[in-house]
Parts: sequence; structure tokens; C-alpha cells
Amino acid sequence: MSKQKVALALSGLNAATPCCAPISEQRIPAETAAVLAPAFKALGDPVRLQLMSMIASAPAGEICVCDLTPAFDLSGPTISHHLKTLREAGLVDAERRGTWVYYRARPGIMRQLAGLLEVGVPVSA
Repeated sequence: MSKQKVALALSGLNAATPCCAPISEQRIPAETAAVLAPAFKALGDPVRLQLMSMIASAPAGEICVCDLTPAFDLSGPTISHHLKTLREAGLVDAERRGTWVYYRARPGIMRQLAGLLEVGVPVSA
């Protein structure tokens, strides 16, 4: 599936209702897996996972690339590459303001991913 098709499919996910039951309860449909797999793959890199954590936990709901870059011992272009991967996976939105780009997490897809990983707690007798 192309990156453009994945982004379009992710934008169509309804943030209020889960795409399907958690994987601990049933197998997810192949179409859903194909749409969500790039997001999981993007988070499979330690730097991207840390970037996603910083973006998602930003107090104002968004964070400037100027605040992200100094947190790593990596070049600006390398950080930009990782942020581009997160954007293409549909995990973050970006907005240019002058010379800086601000990133914010896409809560709908984050809820979809979290919902798939949810494990039911057994009921005690």
C-alpha cells in the first residue's frame, strides 16, 4: 500500500470509535492491519518513538522542531527525516510558521493504536 493511500486511510479513521476489538480478543481484518502497520513500523525506531513521546506529551499540544532537535545527538537533517517518517505514517501533523515547523500528535490514530494493544483485565471471582 502506498504512503499516500495509508495517509488517506488513516485520515478516514473515526477517532471516537475503535476500528476493531483489541488484538488480544480477536484477529484484526487484513485491511485494518495494512492501514495501521506503517504507524507501528514508524514507532519501531527508538528515535522516532522518543520524538513521538515528546510530541504527544507537549504541554501546549504541539512542539516546535527547534525544541526537538537539541534533545538528540543527531543532525538536524536526521531529525527531519524521522519527523517526515512520523508524518507519512499519519502519526503527526505539521504546520510551518515562519522558519519553524510545529508538530502535534494525531489523537485519533494514537487511540486506534492504543486500542489494538489493550489487554483485558481478568475479572476476579
